[in-house]
Amino acid sequence: MRNRISPTILERAIIVVPGFKKVLVKLSQQVTLRRQSESTLSNYGRRIALFVLHFKRLPEQVSEDEINEYLVSLARDPKSPSRSSFKHMVYGLRYYYRLLGMNKNAIALPSLKRETKLPIILNRKELRELFLAPSLLKQRIVLTLIYSAGLRGQEVINLKISDVDFERMTIHIRQSKYKKDRILPLSPTMSYGLKKYLKAENPHIWLFNGKQLDSQYSVRGLSWVMRENLKKTSITKEVNLHSLRHTYATHLLEEGVEFLKRFCLYVLPKRFVRIRRYSIYNHTTKRNLELQFEAEHKPDIDELIESKKKETPTERIKRLTGFDIGLCQKCKKGRMHGCSSTLDSSLGLADRS
Repeated sequence: MRNRISPTILERAIIVVPGFKKVLVKLSQQVTLRRQSESTLSNYGRRIALFVLHFKRLPEQVSEDEINEYLVSLARDPKSPSRSSFKHMVYGLRYYYRLLGMNKNAIALPSLKRETKLPIILNRKELRELFLAPSLLKQRIVLTLIYSAGLRGQEVINLKISDVDFERMTIHIRQSKYKKDRILPLSPTMSYGLKKYLKAENPHIWLFNGKQLDSQYSVRGLSWVMRENLKKTSITKEVNLHSLRHTYATHLLEEGVEFLKRFCLYVLPKRFVRIRRYSIYNHTTKRNLELQFEAEHKPDIDELIESKKKETPTERIKRLTGFDIGLCQKCKKGRMHGCSSTLDSSLGLADRS
């Protein structure tokens, strides 16, 4: 391992402006009190340190005109075409001013419009090619696991061996984004691959160890695995590690899982579970890209809307799943009186559109 000689950006900022050390202490305290992640402290701290190194002063000692001039130079920076440097600097300064109670300064910063971009999705043929590219079993397993469960990079490296339950076929994600846990299904194919990996690699504590026995894999290492294996394929799309999560969500919608999400919103009691709709993926599904109906068979829109308004939950379930909940499951002929009407009235959905 090479010894680090040059000081970091934070260390340089402390040397140039001694008062910056107190700022870092305050930032650290606020991040702890708000139960935010360490990456939040690192990102904001680096941006404020860059600002301090540029002006050789703390942000509250810099005039509004000087700040605007500096932000304009970042927005026009050709090295950052997506304006990421500019946006992260605005976020960092806004956090800093609010920390010091200088809300007027925070409001005076330019507002950032959220860009709406559709995610780039890999098709199943491209996925197959990508998963066959790695020569190492560990790399192949980690890429397929991210896709099969729709994991974030940070969630993968935080997985412990004990978080995978092969008997219940589940994966336990602990304290992920917004400090929340969740349970994910483990597919049979992925279960077989993980068992093979565990037997061959014999990792310790963490599901995917780093270079040291007890160390974690890094997100940067995962991104490198993705980049290097993409080079071995014929894929020309500009995708990254997180694209596997987008692809997972889109493929679920194409398989009809969206209906189950919507149905659970009505069936499960309030505050039982938070179901997040991936509305941006609706624009990327194969069905929507093919306009859902062929032009010659496209029904009248007004009639379609009117028919859905009159549709009961029982009829909706039958239309979407093909399963008639009012049909006797023993003889397959008779009707179970009261079952359908009871469901419609108990859910209160008979008049919903």
